[in-house]
Amino acid sequence: MPQANGLQFTARVGELPSDMFSVVSFALTEGLSQLFHGRLIMASTDPGIQASDVLEQPVDLMVWQDGAPLRRFTGVVNEFARGDTGHRRTRYELIIQPPLWRLGLMHNSRIFQTQTTDTIVRTLLEERGIVDSVFDLKRTPQEREYCVQHRESDLAFIERLAAEEGWHYRYQHGSVDGNEQPGLILADHHGDAPRLEAAEYNGKAGGSTQQPAVFRFRYEERVRAAVVATKDYTFKNPAYALMHEQSAASANQRQDYQHFDYPGRFKADASGQPFTEARLDALRNDANTANGESNRPDFTCGAKVELTHHDSARLNRDWLLTAITHVGEQPQALTEEGGAGPTTYHNLFNAVPANKTWRPLCDHRPLMDGPQIATVTGPEGEEIHCDEYGRVKVRFPWDRRQRPNEVESSENNEHSSAWLRVSQGWAGGRYGFMALPRIGHEVIVSFLDGDPDQPIITGRTHHATNTPPYSLPEHKTRTTLKTQTHKG
Repeated sequence: MPQANGLQFTARVGELPSDMFSVVSFALTEGLSQLFHGRLIMASTDPGIQASDVLEQPVDLMVWQDGAPLRRFTGVVNEFARGDTGHRRTRYELIIQPPLWRLGLMHNSRIFQTQTTDTIVRTLLEERGIVDSVFDLKRTPQEREYCVQHRESDLAFIERLAAEEGWHYRYQHGSVDGNEQPGLILADHHGDAPRLEAAEYNGKAGGSTQQPAVFRFRYEERVRAAVVATKDYTFKNPAYALMHEQSAASANQRQDYQHFDYPGRFKADASGQPFTEARLDALRNDANTANGESNRPDFTCGAKVELTHHDSARLNRDWLLTAITHVGEQPQALTEEGGAGPTTYHNLFNAVPANKTWRPLCDHRPLMDGPQIATVTGPEGEEIHCDEYGRVKVRFPWDRRQRPNEVESSENNEHSSAWLRVSQGWAGGRYGFMALPRIGHEVIVSFLDGDPDQPIITGRTHHATNTPPYSLPEHKTRTTLKTQTHKG
């Protein structure tokens, strides 16, 4: 029942009756480029609710004011607990997260070829049934010739690629009238961020006011890297520096704090410059921040709001909300167990100036622990398959599919991987040694800087099928170079 202040919380779980649960309390934390996490304490007159009735079911949590819906939170149940039973009601606890949470359970290794980052991410999302995603991008991503997900979850892979591109993601819970459905938004800017009604600062209220207000606001500045420089190398243009630098103007710190990194994980200027800009924004995403407390349930991460009536005029400006913890208590849901007190709501929020571009910082990068074995592949009916640089294609034992959008396959052909350079014993300008591994040969693949996206063939080995030229150990004293006629 609504209280005297008109505030009420309700929740519906899956196809269970809408009055099955009464909300006792909730705490939900949401932030840019992170999964929201909600903890709901519920009460029900049904003591027999089972985990099978609730787990992986959708949840609709509503905040009401005087019978009108103010805010909607939607998610999926991934944890369920049954508590004690009182005189009439049993306590239950639910943990809810967005559907994107499921990608954290999927762990994989696979290769994506000649695809843009948004295409790769969309493939991963659609595999888990997330088809309502929106890509709000000002810059068209460059095609990635060879991109590897290596022993990491689908979620970690997406977050890593998004951070490189300078994207953030946020979950849209849906509108209270149902016209705007829940969904995932990935963006490289904040120009289309939702704009909320201005928030009045009332520091004297101390959280006691029932009028919408911000009653605590703290502004902070930090010294961070002022310059980012990145460099990489491409064998197709070895003399080119492939160096990019980006600096940030700040009046309150020295400008010589440079963050240099090699390799920058780009092979062209079209990716190098935006990657460098994104790295600088990410390293400085907490250089200017604010945090506060309010009773505005419409506050949502990724939205912009103007602060007004603050005693410091420079803080009366637009802010971008980057993280919020919503807290609601409705103790009268357990009246027969002694619950008393009014229904209350407040939130704790973090923000940055709205003219800043907030980008995520992702330090996660998978590393190849050492060389790997692979088999040279090529078109059917061919024995030697290479390009003008003497590169060949291979298939790794862990590569379960021919291409990411196809079913699992054991075929070895020209689509197995990207072109891999082959180390030779002597390599000069139009002179040196050249011996190409043939289709079916086993090779040793190393990885530059341990990067799964930069494989290079550094050795070849015999095995039970491709045996040495002479019987061993019978001819162990022989040193030989034995060739075989092409298709002979």
